[in-house]
Amino acid sequence: MKLISWNVNGLRAVMQKGFMDSFKKLNADIFCLQETKLQEGQINIELDGYNIYWNYAEKKGYSGTAIFTKKEPININYGIGIEEHDKEGRIITLEYDKFYLVNCYTPNAKRELERLDYRMIWEDEIRKYLKKLDNIKPVIYCGDLNVAHNEIDLKNPKTNVGNAGFTNEEREKMTQLLQSGFIDSFRYLYPEKTDSYSWWSYMFHAREKNVGWRIDYFIISDRIKDKLKDSIIHPEIMGSDHCPVEIDIDI
Repeated sequence: MKLISWNVNGLRAVMQKGFMDSFKKLNADIFCLQETKLQEGQINIELDGYNIYWNYAEKKGYSGTAIFTKKEPININYGIGIEEHDKEGRIITLEYDKFYLVNCYTPNAKRELERLDYRMIWEDEIRKYLKKLDNIKPVIYCGDLNVAHNEIDLKNPKTNVGNAGFTNEEREKMTQLLQSGFIDSFRYLYPEKTDSYSWWSYMFHAREKNVGWRIDYFIISDRIKDKLKDSIIHPEIMGSDHCPVEIDIDI
């Protein structure tokens, strides 16, 4: 089974930049989107053979997630059941026979770290939520998690220490998650692979120079790691400041 996750930074915008061609080329069984920046009725998209699920933010033109899946789920859940965290359309969970799929767009700590305190609360709640699911059946957790975990995961770690996405606090929360029964699929398969990024600033020709960050992930329950076939980053696919990431898994 092939799963794709992509922060599209505005689905309406990326539709004008070849999204459908990329969608067809990738031909995923399950396709997760973050930062759709949509409200209901703002886009008309028909995808033959796919079930479509949206979670919209209350604030217009902000955040939002979607899942397009060939495989119909048993249950669909929007948010994590805590009102404070469920206003921004950041989580969709699909339940299948053998696993849960959680699509996530993690809040950014922002410049001056104005949202870091909120981010810490979010991280603790999402970890509890994932562990609760994992107690029932294995979890595949994907999305723009807005953190480069280790120095290998961004081009210029020394100059970015303390910046949003590379604070000690955010990195520690990722460590805690991975220590609670999960693995980072890409680093599990490619522990030493460098220059592998999923996001680049629009400034200073960063993508052209591959000055990037790996902040888009597939995190999976440790007990299904033997079912993981590959974890792939697709920097060749344009249209957003992020590129799609993929796992192939036998589940």
